[in-house]
Amino acid sequence: MTSASHPSRRQVMLALPAATAMVYSGSGFGQTGPIKFGGTLPLTGGNASIGKVAQATMQLWLDDVNKRGGLLGRKVELVIYDDQTNPTLTPGLFTKLLDIDKVDMLVGTGTNLIAPAMPLVIERKKLMMGNLALGLNDQFKYDKYFQMMAYGPNGKDELARGFFEVAAKLTPRPQTVALVGADSEFANNALEGARNHAKRLGFRVVYDKSYPPNQVDFSSVVRAIAAVKPDLIFAGSYVADSSGLIRAAAEIKLKATMFGGAMVGLQVAALKQQLSGVINGLVNYELYLPEPSMQFPGIKEMIARYRAATAGQGLDALGFYVPPTTYAQMQVLEQAITATKTLKDDALAEYIHKTTFKTVAGDVKFGPGGEWAEPRILMTQFQKVNGKELGQFDQPGTQVILYPEKFKSGNIITPYPIGG
Repeated sequence: MTSASHPSRRQVMLALPAATAMVYSGSGFGQTGPIKFGGTLPLTGGNASIGKVAQATMQLWLDDVNKRGGLLGRKVELVIYDDQTNPTLTPGLFTKLLDIDKVDMLVGTGTNLIAPAMPLVIERKKLMMGNLALGLNDQFKYDKYFQMMAYGPNGKDELARGFFEVAAKLTPRPQTVALVGADSEFANNALEGARNHAKRLGFRVVYDKSYPPNQVDFSSVVRAIAAVKPDLIFAGSYVADSSGLIRAAAEIKLKATMFGGAMVGLQVAALKQQLSGVINGLVNYELYLPEPSMQFPGIKEMIARYRAATAGQGLDALGFYVPPTTYAQMQVLEQAITATKTLKDDALAEYIHKTTFKTVAGDVKFGPGGEWAEPRILMTQFQKVNGKELGQFDQPGTQVILYPEKFKSGNIITPYPIGG
Protein backbone atom coordinates (compact mmCIF):
# COMPACT_ATOMS: atom_id res chain seq x y z
CA MET A 1 0.00 0.00 0.00
CA THR A 2 1.01 3.60 -0.36
CA SER A 3 2.09 5.33 2.82
CA ALA A 4 -0.36 6.78 5.34
CA SER A 5 0.69 10.28 4.28
CA HIS A 6 -2.15 10.30 1.74
CA PRO A 7 -5.23 10.92 3.92
CA SER A 8 -7.43 11.63 0.92
CA ARG A 9 -7.07 7.97 -0.12
CA ARG A 10 -6.83 6.22 3.22
CA GLN A 11 -8.44 6.74 6.56
CA VAL A 12 -8.39 4.56 9.63
CA MET A 13 -12.04 4.66 10.61
CA LEU A 14 -12.68 2.17 13.40
CA ALA A 15 -10.79 0.86 16.39
CA LEU A 16 -12.64 -2.24 17.52
CA PRO A 17 -11.76 -5.06 19.92
CA ALA A 18 -9.39 -7.70 18.49
CA ALA A 19 -8.75 -5.83 15.25
CA THR A 20 -8.65 -2.54 13.43
CA ALA A 21 -10.87 -2.06 10.41
CA MET A 22 -9.18 -0.11 7.64
CA VAL A 23 -11.49 1.64 5.20
CA TYR A 24 -10.06 2.69 1.84
CA SER A 25 -11.97 4.67 -0.72
CA GLY A 26 -11.63 6.88 -3.74
CA SER A 27 -12.41 10.59 -3.88
CA GLY A 28 -14.55 12.81 -6.10
CA PHE A 29 -17.96 11.24 -5.45
CA GLY A 30 -20.67 13.60 -4.32
CA GLN A 31 -23.39 11.11 -3.39
CA THR A 32 -23.66 9.14 -0.18
CA GLY A 33 -23.99 5.41 0.15
CA PRO A 34 -20.72 3.79 -0.99
CA ILE A 35 -20.59 0.16 -2.05
CA LYS A 36 -18.50 -1.66 0.53
CA PHE A 37 -16.30 -4.67 -0.14
CA GLY A 38 -15.26 -6.21 3.17
CA GLY A 39 -13.10 -9.01 4.40
CA THR A 40 -10.16 -10.10 6.50
CA LEU A 41 -6.51 -10.44 5.58
CA PRO A 42 -3.55 -11.73 7.61
CA LEU A 43 -1.74 -8.41 7.98
CA THR A 44 0.19 -9.69 11.01
CA GLY A 45 1.19 -13.17 12.11
CA GLY A 46 2.63 -16.00 10.07
CA ASN A 47 0.90 -15.20 6.78
CA ALA A 48 1.42 -11.43 6.92
CA SER A 49 3.63 -11.39 3.83
CA ILE A 50 0.74 -12.80 1.78
CA GLY A 51 -1.89 -10.62 3.43
CA LYS A 52 0.01 -7.39 2.89
CA VAL A 53 0.59 -8.21 -0.78
CA ALA A 54 -3.12 -8.94 -1.20
CA GLN A 55 -3.96 -5.68 0.57
CA ALA A 56 -1.71 -3.69 -1.75
CA THR A 57 -3.22 -5.35 -4.81
CA MET A 58 -6.78 -4.69 -3.65
CA GLN A 59 -5.83 -1.03 -3.28
CA LEU A 60 -4.72 -0.97 -6.93
CA TRP A 61 -8.11 -2.32 -7.98
CA LEU A 62 -9.91 0.17 -5.73
CA ASP A 63 -8.05 3.07 -7.31
CA ASP A 64 -8.89 1.75 -10.77
CA VAL A 65 -12.60 1.16 -10.18
CA ASN A 66 -13.15 4.55 -8.59
CA LYS A 67 -11.28 6.30 -11.40
CA ARG A 68 -13.74 4.63 -13.75
CA GLY A 69 -16.65 6.10 -11.80
CA GLY A 70 -17.15 3.42 -9.15
CA LEU A 71 -19.87 0.80 -9.45
CA LEU A 72 -23.51 1.52 -10.22
CA GLY A 73 -22.59 5.21 -10.06
CA ARG A 74 -21.43 4.88 -6.43
CA LYS A 75 -18.07 5.17 -4.75
CA VAL A 76 -16.44 1.88 -3.72
CA GLU A 77 -14.79 1.29 -0.35
CA LEU A 78 -12.74 -1.56 1.10
CA VAL A 79 -13.22 -2.47 4.75
CA ILE A 80 -10.39 -4.78 5.74
CA TYR A 81 -9.74 -6.34 9.14
CA ASP A 82 -6.45 -7.89 10.24
CA ASP A 83 -7.23 -11.47 11.24
CA GLN A 84 -3.69 -11.80 12.60
CA THR A 85 -3.34 -15.19 10.82
CA ASN A 86 -5.61 -16.49 13.58
CA PRO A 87 -8.61 -18.53 12.34
CA THR A 88 -10.42 -18.12 15.66
CA LEU A 89 -10.82 -14.39 14.98
CA THR A 90 -12.46 -14.56 11.58
CA PRO A 91 -16.05 -15.44 12.62
CA GLY A 92 -16.19 -12.42 14.90
CA LEU A 93 -14.60 -10.15 12.33
CA PHE A 94 -17.02 -11.20 9.61
CA THR A 95 -19.89 -10.61 12.04
CA LYS A 96 -18.64 -7.04 12.48
CA LEU A 97 -18.32 -6.61 8.75
CA LEU A 98 -21.93 -7.62 8.22
CA ASP A 99 -23.61 -6.15 11.31
CA ILE A 100 -21.60 -2.99 12.01
CA ASP A 101 -19.95 -2.06 8.74
CA LYS A 102 -22.87 -3.29 6.62
CA VAL A 103 -20.59 -4.42 3.81
CA ASP A 104 -22.15 -5.44 0.51
CA MET A 105 -19.56 -7.93 -0.79
CA LEU A 106 -17.35 -10.38 1.12
CA VAL A 107 -13.78 -11.33 0.17
CA GLY A 108 -11.21 -13.48 1.92
CA THR A 109 -7.82 -15.16 1.55
CA GLY A 110 -6.52 -18.50 2.80
CA THR A 111 -8.10 -21.90 3.46
CA ASN A 112 -7.76 -21.90 7.24
CA LEU A 113 -8.82 -18.26 7.61
CA ILE A 114 -11.96 -18.38 5.46
CA ALA A 115 -13.26 -21.74 6.69
CA PRO A 116 -14.30 -20.67 10.22
CA ALA A 117 -16.39 -17.81 8.78
CA MET A 118 -18.26 -19.96 6.27
CA PRO A 119 -21.10 -21.07 8.62
CA LEU A 120 -21.92 -17.39 9.18
CA VAL A 121 -21.64 -16.61 5.46
CA ILE A 122 -24.00 -19.47 4.66
CA GLU A 123 -26.44 -18.51 7.43
CA ARG A 124 -26.61 -14.94 6.08
CA LYS A 125 -26.83 -16.22 2.48
CA LYS A 126 -23.94 -13.99 1.41
CA LEU A 127 -21.68 -14.43 -1.59
CA MET A 128 -18.04 -15.13 -0.71
CA MET A 129 -15.22 -14.54 -3.18
CA GLY A 130 -12.15 -16.26 -1.77
CA ASN A 131 -8.56 -16.73 -2.90
CA LEU A 132 -5.68 -19.12 -2.11
CA ALA A 133 -8.09 -21.62 -0.54
CA LEU A 134 -7.66 -25.34 -1.18
CA GLY A 135 -10.79 -27.50 -1.41
CA LEU A 136 -12.70 -25.35 1.08
CA ASN A 137 -16.15 -25.84 -0.44
CA ASP A 138 -15.79 -29.63 -0.55
CA GLN A 139 -17.40 -29.78 2.89
CA PHE A 140 -19.87 -26.88 2.59
CA LYS A 141 -21.07 -27.27 -1.01
CA TYR A 142 -22.34 -23.69 -0.86
CA ASP A 143 -23.68 -22.28 -4.12
CA LYS A 144 -22.54 -18.70 -3.44
CA TYR A 145 -18.87 -19.49 -2.73
CA PHE A 146 -16.18 -18.87 -5.37
CA GLN A 147 -12.39 -19.22 -5.24
CA MET A 148 -9.73 -17.61 -7.41
CA MET A 149 -6.72 -19.93 -7.10
CA ALA A 150 -6.65 -22.21 -10.14
CA TYR A 151 -6.93 -25.58 -8.39
CA GLY A 152 -9.97 -26.69 -10.37
CA PRO A 153 -12.61 -29.08 -9.02
CA ASN A 154 -10.10 -31.60 -7.56
CA GLY A 155 -7.66 -29.32 -5.79
CA LYS A 156 -5.83 -31.90 -3.70
CA ASP A 157 -4.74 -33.71 -6.86
CA GLU A 158 -3.69 -30.66 -8.85
CA LEU A 159 -0.63 -29.56 -6.87
CA ALA A 160 1.01 -32.90 -7.66
CA ARG A 161 -0.47 -33.73 -11.06
CA GLY A 162 1.96 -31.77 -13.24
CA PHE A 163 5.04 -33.15 -11.46
CA PHE A 164 4.04 -36.75 -12.15
CA GLU A 165 2.72 -36.10 -15.65
CA VAL A 166 6.09 -34.59 -16.61
CA ALA A 167 7.97 -37.48 -14.98
CA ALA A 168 5.89 -40.10 -16.79
CA LYS A 169 7.03 -38.78 -20.18
CA LEU A 170 10.75 -38.94 -19.45
CA THR A 171 13.05 -41.41 -21.20
CA PRO A 172 14.24 -43.54 -19.52
CA ARG A 173 11.11 -43.55 -17.41
CA PRO A 174 11.69 -43.05 -13.65
CA GLN A 175 10.65 -45.98 -11.48
CA THR A 176 10.73 -44.86 -7.84
CA VAL A 177 9.62 -41.86 -5.83
CA ALA A 178 10.25 -40.46 -2.35
CA LEU A 179 7.47 -38.43 -0.70
CA VAL A 180 8.31 -35.99 2.09
CA GLY A 181 6.59 -33.05 3.73
CA ALA A 182 5.55 -31.19 6.83
CA ASP A 183 2.90 -32.75 9.03
CA SER A 184 0.40 -29.96 8.32
CA GLU A 185 -2.79 -29.49 6.32
CA PHE A 186 -1.37 -28.06 3.09
CA ALA A 187 1.53 -30.52 2.86
CA ASN A 188 -0.64 -33.49 3.82
CA ASN A 189 -3.13 -32.59 1.08
CA ALA A 190 -0.32 -32.27 -1.46
CA LEU A 191 1.21 -35.61 -0.42
CA GLU A 192 -2.19 -37.29 -0.62
CA GLY A 193 -2.42 -36.13 -4.21
CA ALA A 194 1.14 -37.29 -4.87
CA ARG A 195 0.34 -40.81 -3.61
CA ASN A 196 -2.68 -40.97 -5.88
CA HIS A 197 -0.69 -39.92 -8.95
CA ALA A 198 2.22 -42.25 -8.13
CA LYS A 199 -0.21 -45.16 -7.95
CA ARG A 200 -2.08 -44.07 -11.08
CA LEU A 201 1.09 -43.76 -13.16
CA GLY A 202 2.94 -46.76 -11.75
CA PHE A 203 5.74 -45.15 -9.71
CA ARG A 204 6.90 -47.21 -6.74
CA VAL A 205 6.98 -45.28 -3.45
CA VAL A 206 10.23 -46.06 -1.61
CA TYR A 207 10.04 -43.33 1.05
CA ASP A 208 6.93 -41.67 2.54
CA LYS A 209 7.46 -39.67 5.73
CA SER A 210 6.45 -36.39 7.32
CA TYR A 211 8.47 -34.16 9.64
CA PRO A 212 7.20 -31.83 12.41
CA PRO A 213 6.08 -28.39 11.17
CA ASN A 214 8.72 -26.78 13.42
CA GLN A 215 11.61 -28.85 11.98
CA VAL A 216 14.76 -26.74 11.65
CA ASP A 217 17.60 -29.07 10.58
CA PHE A 218 16.84 -31.08 7.43
CA SER A 219 20.17 -32.85 6.99
CA SER A 220 18.91 -36.11 8.50
CA VAL A 221 15.72 -35.95 6.40
CA VAL A 222 17.61 -35.47 3.16
CA ARG A 223 20.21 -38.13 4.02
CA ALA A 224 17.44 -40.64 4.71
CA ILE A 225 15.95 -39.90 1.30
CA ALA A 226 19.33 -40.15 -0.41
CA ALA A 227 19.87 -43.56 1.19
CA VAL A 228 16.98 -45.11 -0.75
CA LYS A 229 18.17 -43.54 -4.05
CA PRO A 230 14.78 -42.52 -5.46
CA ASP A 231 14.43 -41.35 -9.05
CA LEU A 232 11.86 -38.73 -8.06
CA ILE A 233 11.58 -36.65 -4.87
CA PHE A 234 8.26 -34.92 -4.25
CA ALA A 235 8.08 -32.46 -1.34
CA GLY A 236 5.18 -30.64 0.28
CA SER A 237 6.60 -27.81 2.35
CA TYR A 238 6.17 -24.28 3.64
CA VAL A 239 8.64 -21.41 3.25
CA ALA A 240 11.14 -22.24 6.01
CA ASP A 241 11.26 -25.96 5.34
CA SER A 242 11.39 -25.45 1.55
CA SER A 243 14.57 -23.48 2.11
CA GLY A 244 15.89 -26.02 4.61
CA LEU A 245 15.28 -28.99 2.33
CA ILE A 246 16.90 -27.32 -0.68
CA ARG A 247 19.96 -26.15 1.28
CA ALA A 248 20.41 -29.60 2.82
CA ALA A 249 20.10 -31.21 -0.60
CA ALA A 250 22.81 -28.92 -1.97
CA GLU A 251 25.04 -29.59 1.02
CA ILE A 252 25.03 -33.38 0.64
CA LYS A 253 24.95 -33.14 -3.18
CA LEU A 254 21.64 -34.97 -3.45
CA LYS A 255 20.97 -36.37 -6.92
CA ALA A 256 17.70 -37.40 -8.50
CA THR A 257 15.95 -37.32 -11.84
CA MET A 258 13.47 -34.73 -10.50
CA PHE A 259 13.19 -32.90 -7.17
CA GLY A 260 10.48 -30.44 -6.08
CA GLY A 261 6.70 -30.47 -6.33
CA ALA A 262 4.59 -28.47 -3.87
CA MET A 263 7.18 -26.28 -2.17
CA VAL A 264 5.76 -22.99 -0.91
CA GLY A 265 8.10 -19.99 -0.93
CA LEU A 266 9.87 -20.55 -4.22
CA GLN A 267 7.19 -18.40 -5.88
CA VAL A 268 8.32 -15.15 -4.22
CA ALA A 269 11.32 -12.92 -4.77
CA ALA A 270 12.99 -13.24 -1.37
CA LEU A 271 13.55 -16.99 -1.45
CA LYS A 272 14.47 -17.00 -5.14
CA GLN A 273 17.18 -14.47 -4.32
CA GLN A 274 18.38 -16.21 -1.17
CA LEU A 275 18.76 -19.60 -2.86
CA SER A 276 20.02 -18.17 -6.16
CA GLY A 277 21.71 -20.78 -8.37
CA VAL A 278 21.05 -23.57 -5.86
CA ILE A 279 17.48 -23.78 -7.19
CA ASN A 280 18.50 -24.53 -10.78
CA GLY A 281 16.89 -27.82 -11.77
CA LEU A 282 14.13 -27.73 -9.16
CA VAL A 283 10.67 -28.53 -10.50
CA ASN A 284 7.91 -26.75 -8.61
CA TYR A 285 4.40 -25.37 -8.87
CA GLU A 286 3.54 -21.78 -9.75
CA LEU A 287 0.41 -19.76 -10.53
CA TYR A 288 1.85 -17.29 -13.02
CA LEU A 289 5.16 -16.65 -14.78
CA PRO A 290 6.05 -13.96 -17.34
CA GLU A 291 6.66 -16.55 -20.03
CA PRO A 292 5.42 -15.84 -23.59
CA SER A 293 2.56 -18.32 -23.12
CA MET A 294 1.02 -16.28 -20.28
CA GLN A 295 0.88 -12.72 -21.56
CA PHE A 296 -2.73 -12.06 -20.60
CA PRO A 297 -4.16 -8.58 -21.34
CA GLY A 298 -3.29 -6.18 -18.52
CA ILE A 299 -1.10 -8.53 -16.49
CA LYS A 300 2.25 -6.82 -17.15
CA GLU A 301 0.82 -3.40 -16.44
CA MET A 302 -0.81 -4.52 -13.19
CA ILE A 303 2.39 -6.15 -11.93
CA ALA A 304 4.40 -3.04 -12.83
CA ARG A 305 1.98 -0.88 -10.84
CA TYR A 306 2.08 -3.30 -7.90
CA ARG A 307 5.87 -3.11 -7.85
CA ALA A 308 5.85 0.69 -7.95
CA ALA A 309 3.24 0.90 -5.17
CA THR A 310 5.08 -1.52 -2.84
CA ALA A 311 8.70 -0.49 -3.50
CA GLY A 312 10.67 -0.27 -0.26
CA GLN A 313 7.95 -1.90 1.87
CA GLY A 314 9.63 -5.29 2.19
CA LEU A 315 6.88 -7.10 0.28
CA ASP A 316 7.32 -9.63 -2.52
CA ALA A 317 9.24 -7.64 -5.13
CA LEU A 318 8.14 -9.76 -8.11
CA GLY A 319 4.38 -9.95 -7.66
CA PHE A 320 3.84 -13.16 -9.62
CA TYR A 321 2.19 -15.25 -6.88
CA VAL A 322 -0.56 -13.33 -5.06
CA PRO A 323 -1.31 -10.17 -7.11
CA PRO A 324 -2.71 -11.74 -10.32
CA THR A 325 -5.38 -13.81 -8.57
CA THR A 326 -6.12 -11.07 -6.01
CA TYR A 327 -6.72 -8.45 -8.71
CA ALA A 328 -8.77 -10.99 -10.69
CA GLN A 329 -10.78 -11.77 -7.54
CA MET A 330 -11.95 -8.14 -7.47
CA GLN A 331 -12.39 -7.96 -11.25
CA VAL A 332 -14.87 -10.84 -11.20
CA LEU A 333 -17.04 -9.09 -8.64
CA GLU A 334 -16.76 -5.78 -10.50
CA GLN A 335 -17.79 -7.35 -13.80
CA ALA A 336 -20.67 -9.26 -12.22
CA ILE A 337 -22.07 -6.17 -10.49
CA THR A 338 -21.71 -4.09 -13.64
CA ALA A 339 -23.46 -6.69 -15.79
CA THR A 340 -26.33 -7.47 -13.42
CA LYS A 341 -26.71 -3.90 -12.09
CA THR A 342 -27.41 -5.31 -8.64
CA LEU A 343 -25.77 -6.14 -5.32
CA LYS A 344 -28.13 -9.04 -4.61
CA ASP A 345 -26.10 -12.10 -3.69
CA ASP A 346 -28.35 -14.64 -5.39
CA ALA A 347 -28.37 -12.79 -8.71
CA LEU A 348 -24.61 -12.23 -8.62
CA ALA A 349 -23.91 -15.88 -7.81
CA GLU A 350 -26.14 -17.04 -10.65
CA TYR A 351 -24.33 -14.73 -13.08
CA ILE A 352 -20.87 -15.77 -11.88
CA HIS A 353 -21.70 -19.45 -12.29
CA LYS A 354 -22.64 -19.05 -15.95
CA THR A 355 -20.09 -16.47 -17.13
CA THR A 356 -16.51 -16.57 -18.39
CA PHE A 357 -14.61 -13.57 -17.03
CA LYS A 358 -11.76 -11.67 -18.66
CA THR A 359 -9.16 -10.96 -15.99
CA VAL A 360 -5.47 -10.16 -15.64
CA ALA A 361 -5.06 -13.84 -14.69
CA GLY A 362 -6.61 -14.89 -18.01
CA ASP A 363 -10.07 -16.21 -18.78
CA VAL A 364 -11.81 -17.57 -15.68
CA LYS A 365 -14.85 -19.88 -15.69
CA PHE A 366 -16.15 -21.33 -12.44
CA GLY A 367 -17.47 -24.85 -11.98
CA PRO A 368 -20.46 -25.95 -9.85
CA GLY A 369 -18.47 -25.92 -6.59
CA GLY A 370 -17.12 -22.42 -7.10
CA GLU A 371 -13.64 -23.57 -8.14
CA TRP A 372 -12.19 -22.96 -11.59
CA ALA A 373 -13.93 -25.25 -14.05
CA GLU A 374 -10.51 -26.23 -15.43
CA PRO A 375 -7.38 -26.31 -13.26
CA ARG A 376 -4.30 -24.30 -14.14
CA ILE A 377 -1.60 -25.15 -11.62
CA LEU A 378 1.70 -24.74 -13.44
CA MET A 379 4.64 -27.10 -13.04
CA THR A 380 7.86 -25.24 -13.78
CA GLN A 381 11.63 -25.64 -13.67
CA PHE A 382 14.36 -23.20 -12.70
CA GLN A 383 16.98 -23.41 -15.45
CA LYS A 384 19.04 -20.24 -15.79
CA VAL A 385 19.15 -18.62 -12.35
CA ASN A 386 22.45 -16.80 -11.95
CA GLY A 387 23.10 -14.63 -8.93
CA LYS A 388 20.55 -12.61 -6.97
CA GLU A 389 19.53 -9.98 -9.53
CA LEU A 390 15.72 -9.92 -9.66
CA GLY A 391 15.47 -8.77 -13.27
CA GLN A 392 16.45 -12.24 -14.49
CA PHE A 393 13.09 -13.61 -13.33
CA ASP A 394 11.33 -11.31 -15.79
CA GLN A 395 13.27 -12.92 -18.62
CA PRO A 396 11.80 -15.89 -20.52
CA GLY A 397 13.71 -19.09 -19.93
CA THR A 398 14.91 -18.41 -16.40
CA GLN A 399 12.03 -20.47 -15.06
CA VAL A 400 10.19 -22.36 -17.78
CA ILE A 401 6.69 -23.84 -17.75
CA LEU A 402 6.64 -27.62 -18.24
CA TYR A 403 2.94 -28.28 -17.65
CA PRO A 404 0.13 -27.94 -18.68
CA GLU A 405 0.77 -28.28 -22.39
CA LYS A 406 -1.33 -25.20 -23.19
CA PHE A 407 1.16 -22.95 -21.38
CA LYS A 408 4.35 -24.96 -21.89
CA SER A 409 7.33 -22.71 -22.61
CA GLY A 410 10.30 -25.07 -22.35
CA ASN A 411 11.51 -28.64 -21.86
CA ILE A 412 12.73 -30.22 -18.64
CA ILE A 413 16.46 -30.64 -18.08
CA THR A 414 17.46 -33.71 -16.07
CA PRO A 415 18.93 -34.91 -13.80
CA TYR A 416 18.78 -32.69 -10.69
CA PRO A 417 20.83 -30.66 -10.04
CA ILE A 418 21.46 -29.19 -13.47
CA GLY A 419 25.15 -29.56 -14.18
CA GLY A 420 25.64 -31.54 -10.99
